[in-house]
Amino acid sequence: MAKPAERSAARLAAVQALYQMDVSGKGVIDALAEFETFWIGREVEGIEFQPSDNDFFRNILSGVVDNQRAIDMKIDKALADGWPLKRVEAVLRAILRAGAYELMFRKDVPVRVVITEYVDVTHSFYHEDEPGLVNAVLDTLARDVRAGELEKKAAGQAKR
Repeated sequence: MAKPAERSAARLAAVQALYQMDVSGKGVIDALAEFETFWIGREVEGIEFQPSDNDFFRNILSGVVDNQRAIDMKIDKALADGWPLKRVEAVLRAILRAGAYELMFRKDVPVRVVITEYVDVTHSFYHEDEPGLVNAVLDTLARDVRAGELEKKAAGQAKR
């Protein structure tokens, strides 16, 4: 089993690759090859990229691409009315898509872990309102796609 730090690094790398694919038009195979060969676990221009759980990285990246239509529809529902995903800045779009993928298709990862991890990823790029936006959108989406998990947690806290 991968270490939590390697999964965190995989999430960050997946967001960066999704962003790059979005703005450059690269395909998933090219993005996977580039990140695994030149970025993950290497130092590039004085920036050290942490070792990552490459299987998890591949799963997130290909999972978002394979399920993008369903993911985008769920995110659109979770965003404020009149503010569709296509109007969201590209890095935020990548973060939301990766987080939504895990919530929708990686039931082995607890909801709270997914939300916390992607809020942390957001802090790597933004320092204003964006982490709160990611938290709110992923929480709304989680209540839609994994309501039972959140209800069980809330019921357990109420009994304390």
